[in-house]
Amino acid sequence: MCGLLYRRMAMISGAAYVVKALQEENVEILFNYPGAATIDIMDELYKQDQVKVILPRHEQALAHAADGYARSTGKVGVCMVTSGPGATNLVTGIATAYSDSVPMVCITGQVDLSLMGNDAFQEVDTVGIVRNVSKYAVTVRDRKDLGRILKEAFYIARTGRPGPVLVDIPKNIQKAMGSDVYPDEVNIRGYKPNTTVHIGQVKKACSVIAKAKRPLFLLGGGISISGANELMTQLVDKTGIPIVTTLMGKGAINSRHPLYLGNVGIHGGYAPNVAITDCDVMISIGTRFNDRITGKLSTFAQNCKIVHIDVDAASISKNIKVDIPIVADAKLAIEALLEYIEPHDLGDWTAQLQQLKEERPVTQAGEEGLTPQNIIDYINNHYDRPVVATDVGQNQLWTTQFLEIEGNHQLLTSGGLGTMGYGFPAAIGAQLGNPTKRVFAICGDGGVQMNIQEFATAMHYHLPVTLVVINNGYLGNVRQWQQLFYDKRYACTNLLMDESAIVTRDMIDNDEFEYVPDFVKLAEAYGAQGIRVTKVEELEAAFTKADAFKKGPTLIECIVPTELNVLPMVPAGKSLSDMLLKDKK
Repeated sequence: MCGLLYRRMAMISGAAYVVKALQEENVEILFNYPGAATIDIMDELYKQDQVKVILPRHEQALAHAADGYARSTGKVGVCMVTSGPGATNLVTGIATAYSDSVPMVCITGQVDLSLMGNDAFQEVDTVGIVRNVSKYAVTVRDRKDLGRILKEAFYIARTGRPGPVLVDIPKNIQKAMGSDVYPDEVNIRGYKPNTTVHIGQVKKACSVIAKAKRPLFLLGGGISISGANELMTQLVDKTGIPIVTTLMGKGAINSRHPLYLGNVGIHGGYAPNVAITDCDVMISIGTRFNDRITGKLSTFAQNCKIVHIDVDAASISKNIKVDIPIVADAKLAIEALLEYIEPHDLGDWTAQLQQLKEERPVTQAGEEGLTPQNIIDYINNHYDRPVVATDVGQNQLWTTQFLEIEGNHQLLTSGGLGTMGYGFPAAIGAQLGNPTKRVFAICGDGGVQMNIQEFATAMHYHLPVTLVVINNGYLGNVRQWQQLFYDKRYACTNLLMDESAIVTRDMIDNDEFEYVPDFVKLAEAYGAQGIRVTKVEELEAAFTKADAFKKGPTLIECIVPTELNVLPMVPAGKSLSDMLLKDKK
């Protein structure tokens, strides 16, 4: 052919093409639950060994596992389920990833195009259902568009503000023959992620910061998402400006850094919340100022100028009006700040805040018996950069209060949506993505039961995840509110057999606690290891035993008193200055 090189185009089925696309995108792990609407793709997956296919035991858990894999590795998490109930079970996991900007590609099977809209077996409008909780969702309606759509899905998921993308593939598209050529570039009209930073706005921000007497960095999850942790540390070291973080922002900078004050918000520490209230310039990077951070909006950071850096223009001035907006990836913006910012004398501002932190520490010292801080401190003191996934509830808040974190990819938690049942499957996904790292899930006795079946997954793949269950016999976060504001009317929060029971230290010590379920026996029923801990001095033996067990997960059940609360706390509708500091028994 006149010396021209050309490749003969092969014709393959849509199902085979999906597998080829996964391989071309270098997908290492696919979290998959089978069904009639994806059986053709599964058959093609069976014929290859490049993509490892993992079978979780529930579609919600499957999505959380893909999410945990993505957060802990920085790669795109990929999952696949069948149509109808398979797809609807996926929705909570998609919404969780969307709220926290996690890159995921979710493939769903669908009935034939000719049957859509006819109430066919296991037919739902998947795209319509997830449209508001995903970055993009599309049904493939022509075999020739399959490659373009899949290529775009991965690109959209990982660029700009990352997020989940759903591709719905009807059965007839999977069976249809077409080209095997996979696109090598993406050009999406109307989607052009910002890859620059406005230097004029950066210089303006530097000018305002230079005049500040009480500046403060407020760091969110965007720091870790962009991989800007080391650069952020350089910026803090250069300027000497104190730092506070959101719940999702913990890990933006080493939590042992001398200028780090702690988390802000309704369960933030005293010093961080005072710093927010008293600062004169706030430099917010990678956070969207949600209500868990701000408390009462009208009183939040009233007396300061706000510089807001975020990759998503829609997040800027959405809740809090800011003075200097900078739409940019956190890493690019921090690089520019490092170039133009100059350090200046902050007087005794930093020393004042450190003194407040020392005078009003976030601590459970003085509480009797085993406390969540005891448990988390053990992890801090005995493991180097472990990956820790949490569920949602008191366990999450205690973990984010006490866990020491060095950088990104270390803390996995559902911050935006607050999804119970997230922690354990996310830890499984993290362990699959990080086989040499020590992975923990810290869960409550309520949330863990939402996806407890994933013991089977962890055993099947010999994953040495350690599941720490903080057991107080209640849905603790709601119970705390009922205790403090509803005169101890513990409606629908008691998980014990005796609905009037309050687990006290004496009950634990006298073995009067009735276990429902018996988590130790439950773990053992799956072939896993179960250990119960009721005293601080039992922690070392339990964790040592967990470290030695390699054929599957270990559950360490930690029994703590019922009425142990997460403090400080800002009541609903109150300002950050209205903190409850002392427990009300």
